Amino acid sequence: MFGQQPETVRKIADDLVRIGVRSGGILLVHSSMKSMGHVPGGPETIIRGLLEALGPDGTLFMPALSYETVTPDNSVFDIAETPSCVGAVTEFFRKRNGTIRSMHPTHSVCGVGRFAQEILEKHIHDTTPCGPNSPFFQLRDRYGQILMLGCGLKPNTSMHGVEELVLPPYLFNPGMIYRLIDGKGNTAEKEYRPHNFIGWEQRYDRVENILDISGIKKGTILKAPSMLIEADLLWEKSLAALRANPLYFVDRR
Repeated sequence: MFGQQPETVRKIADDLVRIGVRSGGILLVHSSMKSMGHVPGGPETIIRGLLEALGPDGTLFMPALSYETVTPDNSVFDIAETPSCVGAVTEFFRKRNGTIRSMHPTHSVCGVGRFAQEILEKHIHDTTPCGPNSPFFQLRDRYGQILMLGCGLKPNTSMHGVEELVLPPYLFNPGMIYRLIDGKGNTAEKEYRPHNFIGWEQRYDRVENILDISGIKKGTILKAPSMLIEADLLWEKSLAALRANPLYFVDRR
């Protein structure tokens, strides 16, 4: 099937380069497949377009969040089997040959490429969703980029990492024990502090108010209005905004 889609792959790659995706770079992608219109070959075509834009030395990440299924009532995370709850492209990427996944019960990340292993393997050391060992945090320190592919700015998980540096009053629930199952079937128990946004609406779209053209660029990938964010500038500007007002990125419901 894929052999019939080279033109679409090339179009996606060209659009990505045009918006500013760097060859050899590290890219975290949040996506809405339906926003792209009909894509021949589906998620595989999208992923190949992303990989072509990144080139052979690039690294591609996608969130594989599982907070909808790994809950206080079902606190088991199986790194090989627990599905992603954040879209069709992420779930396809999770199951795709060669993809690896970080060990975290609610905020795991999947990846492939040059730096995927060394970035993802550190996530096990955190006890919060987006702590200093998470791929979201490491993206900042490695001058990575975040692509919001047709999904707007609100589902930007990296913002939780910024929040964890400030600890606004809405952020965490009390700690709870999760059971983790690795790719070989080994189990372990670990305490994590999950997020708590009950009564609050996330307003991460407000980063558009604090980032200039050096930090965020707009373009269209196929039919999807998209935004490319420089991770280091996102963290710098968002951290300043949160320190000035810990409720800057939320509204009360």
